[in-house]
Amino acid sequence: MKKLIVLFFVLSSCFLFGQEKPLHKPDYVIIINDEIVTKEKVDEYGKQGYIKSMNKGVSEEERTKLAAKFGDKIGDKEFIVTISLFTERERLENQKKASSDNAVTEKTKIDDGFKLQIGDPAKEFTVQMIDGQSIKLSDLKGKVVLLNFWATWCAPCLMEFYDIPAKILKPFKNDKFAFVPISIGESKEKVLQKMVKLKKDNIDFNVGIDPNKKIWDQYATIAIPKSILIDQNGIIRFVSTGYSEGSLDKLATEIKKLLDF
Repeated sequence: MKKLIVLFFVLSSCFLFGQEKPLHKPDYVIIINDEIVTKEKVDEYGKQGYIKSMNKGVSEEERTKLAAKFGDKIGDKEFIVTISLFTERERLENQKKASSDNAVTEKTKIDDGFKLQIGDPAKEFTVQMIDGQSIKLSDLKGKVVLLNFWATWCAPCLMEFYDIPAKILKPFKNDKFAFVPISIGESKEKVLQKMVKLKKDNIDFNVGIDPNKKIWDQYATIAIPKSILIDQNGIIRFVSTGYSEGSLDKLATEIKKLLDF
């Protein structure tokens, strides 16, 4: 259960227009037993082994019901986290099972979801951007390319978007660097609608769409956001999954290395 809590906060990936510091980065609204709780409370439940499941995001219908009860405390549905708890009996049984499974778990290799690894040539693709232009990866040869897979329903992806302008786009806007964020499994209309909304927070960059997941299927299988850093010769040099406080700083460091800063 403790690993589940850590995962939640870790997962909590240049075509650049005018960028300013975002006005407001949204906070997660965490609900347990029909009550809004703090992250500290979640940590407490996690340490005691009470966390049964954790769901990021709710339906529009669920959000409407929550807004009727909590009012302005409820934000966008992507940033609402609902948590269910074990009963005391379930908690004890789960702890016994976890203890017996530890040896097996430690020997099991974790699947990071990448089909390509560091040192592999990046797979060729052509992506349609929401502004109508078409981008072919091979046309970007000679530039460092940051490929980012995301979706409009993915809260960690959106949290990452709030930090990308200041930590990635602004520092490298005058260099041979290209940022190619690609939404997976979504229509142009849905992605465009989300980007229009994000523009109100000064998140204003071009994004591509991969409605049939053809590009995604060449690169990965599970978990977003995913970032894949490709060097000037089309070779993958760095990969990462998820979003955390220092993840973009590490990514920026890798970009600097490739640009010979």
